[in-house]
Amino acid sequence: MSTSSGGRMPLLDHLRELRKRVMRSAIAILLFSIFGWFFYNEIIIQLSSPVCDLRAAQETGKEYCGALYISGVLGPLNLQIKVALLTGVILAAPAWLYQLWAFIAPGLHKKEKRNSIFFIIAATPFFSAGAFLGYAILPAAVKVLFGFTPDALNNLVKFDDYLDFVLRIILLFGLAFELPVFLISLNLIGFLRGQTILKPWRIWVFSIVLFVAAFTPTADPLTMGFLAVPLIALYFASGGFAVLNDKRRDKKNLDRV
Repeated sequence: MSTSSGGRMPLLDHLRELRKRVMRSAIAILLFSIFGWFFYNEIIIQLSSPVCDLRAAQETGKEYCGALYISGVLGPLNLQIKVALLTGVILAAPAWLYQLWAFIAPGLHKKEKRNSIFFIIAATPFFSAGAFLGYAILPAAVKVLFGFTPDALNNLVKFDDYLDFVLRIILLFGLAFELPVFLISLNLIGFLRGQTILKPWRIWVFSIVLFVAAFTPTADPLTMGFLAVPLIALYFASGGFAVLNDKRRDKKNLDRV
């Protein structure tokens, strides 16, 4: 990757770099989508479990499963494609998260690149933990939303709409849990100090709550709390780690002098 004087990249080089990262991410997602295509039935059984027992319905030969339904001639095919792509996005998270980081921090020195290995190692488990938490609260979220259905009325849910809801929950929680990874990675490479992270803590807490309220598919306090509280805790933990790392790094620099 070429750089101009002063280590800055021309705009066209930035665009080429972005295209390269997007293409690599897309290829990774498509490759993992193959897994989702072949294991489609097992995946939809797991995704539909908060609403109905799809496996039992299939084994007993029922014509319907709870409130879920598929409509249209192309409905089944579109659903399978969407499930496959959703699976690809989640399973390929290590690949596209790394591509995102590689685009954000392209001009790192050799020592900084060694420190950024933390991002590569930590990004996947943190994303997985967030995605798992999102999946774990799905039954509670669905129960709360179904509770708004008026008495004597049936709530039929199109599987496509339900899948969009599941996608937003899982990806939102997974991406949100990357916050400490980005903060600590930026601190390790010397771009962001701990005091810079912690000093505007009120703004951070307000921003986290606002983000959760704006993007969480459900408006109930329980679901939003499941995301906001861990995020706030991870933010303060990241800031504390960064402060300790700054003290260690400053002491090391003084010893050299």
